[in-house]
Parts: sequence; structure tokens; C-alpha cells
Amino acid sequence: MQRLGELPALAPREIVRSGLCIGCGGCAADKPGAGMAWDAFGQLKPDGPADWYDAPTPSFAARCPFSPSAINEDVIAAERLPDAPHVDARIGRYEHAWVGHVAEGSFRSDGSSGGMVSWVANELLRTGRVDAVAHVVATEPVGEDARFFRYRLSRTRAEIAEGAKSRYYPIDLTEIIRAIRATPGRYAIVGVPCFIKAVQLLRRSDPVIAERVTHTLGLFCGHMKSARLVESFAWQLDTPIKEVRGVDYRIKDEGRPANWYRAHLTLADESARAQDWWHLADGDWGAGFFQNSACNMCDDVVAETADIAFGDAWVEPYSSDGRGSNVAVVRSPELAAMVADAVADGRLALTQVDANYIVGTQAAGFRHRREGLAYRLTWWRRGVRPVKRVAPGAGTLSPRRRLVYRTRAVIAWWSHRLFWLGRRTGWHAIYLRPAKAALGFYQALAWSQGKLGAWFDRAEKRG
Repeated sequence: MQRLGELPALAPREIVRSGLCIGCGGCAADKPGAGMAWDAFGQLKPDGPADWYDAPTPSFAARCPFSPSAINEDVIAAERLPDAPHVDARIGRYEHAWVGHVAEGSFRSDGSSGGMVSWVANELLRTGRVDAVAHVVATEPVGEDARFFRYRLSRTRAEIAEGAKSRYYPIDLTEIIRAIRATPGRYAIVGVPCFIKAVQLLRRSDPVIAERVTHTLGLFCGHMKSARLVESFAWQLDTPIKEVRGVDYRIKDEGRPANWYRAHLTLADESARAQDWWHLADGDWGAGFFQNSACNMCDDVVAETADIAFGDAWVEPYSSDGRGSNVAVVRSPELAAMVADAVADGRLALTQVDANYIVGTQAAGFRHRREGLAYRLTWWRRGVRPVKRVAPGAGTLSPRRRLVYRTRAVIAWWSHRLFWLGRRTGWHAIYLRPAKAALGFYQALAWSQGKLGAWFDRAEKRG
């Protein structure tokens, strides 16, 4: 185990300036008077006294999920799951992997996918394994620190249901960690991979969190978006963001394929605006609009340090099923038994699969976090240098694949800045016009459509 005195010291400011802060809030929870605040690009960053924000410490270096000094996901998983029967370099340690949906109640219809996240959270409460679940719920976006979503502790089935659906929005763990420290009990935390890693790093050094956080539920992740994604939707639907009171990123329609995303905004006058993602200037998730820069340095797609992790089943026949389906990787023996018993009882309609199947459902994500990450590491020049589980290098990447990864990184960089300028000037076209052009270029490049894609195909064949 690491000894803090042997670690190089880091300060929150160094991680933020290096573009490696994901906004999890784990560091701010440790310091009275600190918190998380919006930056100019609609991302949450630590904010607090200078003697904390600017002060390098070994403890921060050990706890930040993107710190080069923090132990990686392989080490955390080996410590927590030493007897796991399956160990795969892509999805980590696990007991069983499944595909399917919840068969009982309204869990499936209430969620974006197959209802598995809410079902497991509720089952932990129902069986007395935990006293509360920390998960993300919608909030009223009013006031100085207006946010559409926040973490909350839920203690009932009805409260768990309020956290169903996807939340592509910045949130942080600061207040939840403080609440868990303040109130004895057993808690489960739901989060994306880097947030779960932050919790596991905290558990290693904080005996209170180690005792009280008994279960972690991970969510497969492509990348984190800034709060500007919602605002861009509002711009494109001719709606002032101040009038928006609620956002649903994925309206479920059983008559349409599950991967046909449709954004839905609820307004203050109780009217609504909606549009399919593919009609939006920044509606292609993989293009990287409003992506947090730390996501370019992430190598965990499937929440490898969580007790159980969930994703969408993006393979046929599931991706065409508008009712929604999940894949789940069960890592802890306790939850493996809980899920298997529910399958046997007919409460869950799941089929067991292997690691290759799981990877196939998230193929684009794994390419981006493996070969793409290795390539991005070769051009990283921003202060603190990340240490990842893949080595820097372009390998056998074709010129076209390199351009795909470069294009994503450029879109992620300038989308924040042009949107900021459009916001300041009130001239939305200063962002929307380049966004549409960039999206067309990216899709031609990535999907091999149109003359541009055909030209690259011919160029690659010529060598």
C-alpha cells in the first residue's frame, strides 16, 4: 500500500490547470469552506481557500482520480476483489456478466435502458443491505448556483425512481461525502467510472468512508459533458435557457430504436420542446462537443472498481428494442448472488455473456480509451503528465484514424470556447455554424460517408 510520505505532492490548482480535473468534488469535501463552482465553460471545478487550493499535499495526490500518483484501477480491483474468477484486461475483474432487462415492476419503462441501475439500488434498500443510496436526481435550476441535476441520498423506492434516466450533466460528490461522514449508516453510491474510483481512493485513507460506503454502482461512460450541452439544445430549439426547468436527454419510445436519442426540454410555462439528436448541430456524441478535457486521459470504460457496473446493450437485437436493455458486469460475490437469485426467480430477464460480448457493446468507447488514448498521450503537453495503463504511441494507426482522434480533440477544445463567445455576444451562430460544419466533417471521416470519407478510404489503400 502507498505511504503518503513517499508520494510527490500535488495541489488542486495543478490538476485543474493541466486539464485533468473531472469535477468529482472529492478534494473539496475534505476542506471546510471549499466547494465546487462553475468555470467559464460550464464545468465544475474546486473552489476554496488559497492555502488549500494552491498547497501541494501527498494526500491530494493519492486521492485525485486523475493524479499520476494515485493507484490505478487494476490495483484497486485486485485489492477489493482478489478472488474474482474472471480477470479481463478490458473490463477488469468480475463474477458474471449479463445482458437483458428488469422483468418486474416499472423499472424498465421508467429508465433510459433496461432498468437495472434503479432495480439494484432499490434491491439494496429493500433487503436492508444499505440505509440510503447516493444518486443523481433532477433539481429546480434556479438561484445563484442553478443546476439541473445534483446528487441526493434516497431512502425509498419512490425516491430511487426519481433518479432514473440518463444525466449527461456535471455533478459532484462534495455534499454527499460530507453527509455520509456526518450521519452513521450504510450507503451505496452510483457514479461514472472516475467518480467511483475517487470514492475507492477515499475509502483507502478515510476509515469513516471505508466503513459507511458499503456498495458502489458504476455506470459505463463515454465522456462527461459540460452544462453547455443543455444550453445548446435550448438555443437550437429557440428557447432561452432561463425558461428551461427540466431536461430529458433520452425520451423513451418503444416504437423507435433505443439508440435514436431524442432530447426533451420542459419550460417554466409547462410547455415543452423536443428534437432528435441527429438534427442538432452537436448531436453526435462521439464527436466530443463539450467534453471535459480529463476524459481524453481516461482508460476506464466500464467502471472497473465498482461492485457492479451497467451500460446500454448497443448490439442487435437490443439496440433496436425501444423498450431498452442493459449489460451488467457483476464484480462482488454478494451482488453476483443477489442478481443470480433474481434471474432464477424470473424477476430479471437476463442472459449470461462473456467479456467479448461486453466489449462489443461498447466497441467505440474501447477504441477511444485504448488506441486513441495511447495516441493522445503522445501529444500531451499540459503540465501534470498522466500515468495510464496504456503506453504512449501511435502503433499501427492509419492516418485516417489519427485524424479522427485529432478531430475529436479539436472539437472538444473549441466547442467550449466558441460557445462561450456566442454566449457573451448573444450571437449564437458564432458557435452553431462551425459546429454544423465540424460535425459534417467528423461524420464523413468517422463513418466513411460522402466524398470525404471515400477519399480517405482510397488514400489509405494507396498507403
